[in-house]
Amino acid sequence: MISTITTKGQVTIPVSIRKAYGLHPNDRVDFIVEGDRIILLPVKTLRDFRGSVIGSGNPDQERQTAKDAVGLRTIEEMS
Repeated sequence: MISTITTKGQVTIPVSIRKAYGLHPNDRVDFIVEGDRIILLPVKTLRDFRGSVIGSGNPDQERQTAKDAVGLRTIEEMS
């Protein structure tokens, strides 16, 4: 898909891509440069993973479990 860069350096992400990847206003994205390519990736936060881990009742343990889950998902997404 083709988009145009504005004079302010802004680019519109097509609706079909925003819907497919669940992108919403104020979401963050990361630009990765690989050779002659620019890759745009959504930035996930711990809030995006809320509810994906069963609670143990220990907040410190839950926090570490959530961080581990985010790490694993990030590795999977980058593979």
